[in-house]
Amino acid sequence: MKTLLVRLSSMGDLIHTMPAVEDLSRMRPDIELHWLCEAGFADIARLHPFVKKVHVMRWRQWRKQLQKIDVWREMSRLKDDLRGQHFDMVLDAQGLLKSALFAKVANAPVVGLDFHSARERWAALSYNQSYAVPKGRSAVWRNRALFAQTFGYEMPSEQRFGLVVPPEAELTELAPHYYVGLHATSRDSKLWPVDRWLALFDKLYQHNKAVVYLPWGNEAEKQRAEQMAAERPFVRVCDKLSLLQAAYLLDNAAGIVGVDTGLLHLANALDKPVVGVYTDTDPVKTGVQESPWAVNLGNVADIPTADEVFDSLLACIEAKA
Repeated sequence: MKTLLVRLSSMGDLIHTMPAVEDLSRMRPDIELHWLCEAGFADIARLHPFVKKVHVMRWRQWRKQLQKIDVWREMSRLKDDLRGQHFDMVLDAQGLLKSALFAKVANAPVVGLDFHSARERWAALSYNQSYAVPKGRSAVWRNRALFAQTFGYEMPSEQRFGLVVPPEAELTELAPHYYVGLHATSRDSKLWPVDRWLALFDKLYQHNKAVVYLPWGNEAEKQRAEQMAAERPFVRVCDKLSLLQAAYLLDNAAGIVGVDTGLLHLANALDKPVVGVYTDTDPVKTGVQESPWAVNLGNVADIPTADEVFDSLLACIEAKA
């Protein structure tokens, strides 16, 4: 059965859908799965080998330029592409009016969350079939439950993300043993103080002389990384990375510490030793999927110390080993 999965954004939402895709690959290998998402997150969808093809849309860009004929031509090409695939079914796993609209473009029966389960309940009225998935559970569990009902199997007891970083993402000249500090996040209130980052870096270097890499996504983040690297010669600022290159960096790290950001969830999905540092959000809602080698520290107005983060990271690395 040829199926289009609609999960448009954001990075965390796509990553939290991966265990459902992994379940599907194990329970229904007969499915040919395509994925429709925002162009900026297409590389995330490509990390799961069960996804045969990724189709991209640029709604974040298009919605600001709807007066331009070229935008309407791009949308028309996307419609022709999707309809030319002749899907048997479309699964809207996002439950928004926007995602329901794009799901309809494929001209195939659409299924999704029911009126009481969808994030924007009116989206459910456009589906050919809908399923009840209780709220109050994690996004990962809800995605897995939706897939299990849609494709008619019992949810596997073991949860796996199943991501594979492709060879073309390889970064050369990385240190043989290193850590990654994910210092950048969407708003300043979620940042971890620079002095605590520096104290953590000192402890890691004293522990085994390993370097720390700092990726960044915009000029302000780059400047902060350069500020920290200027004070610690064993801290290195990454070049501008694609999402696939960032995945390679994370996948080969000895351990990762990060604030509340999409790359932290990517590191978690790659099954790496991870410590999530939370300062202004509740990790119960936005934290990593905890395991013996993945933990969350902190909460709203509860800022972890460098000692706490260091000890937790070492414990995670030991548990993973």
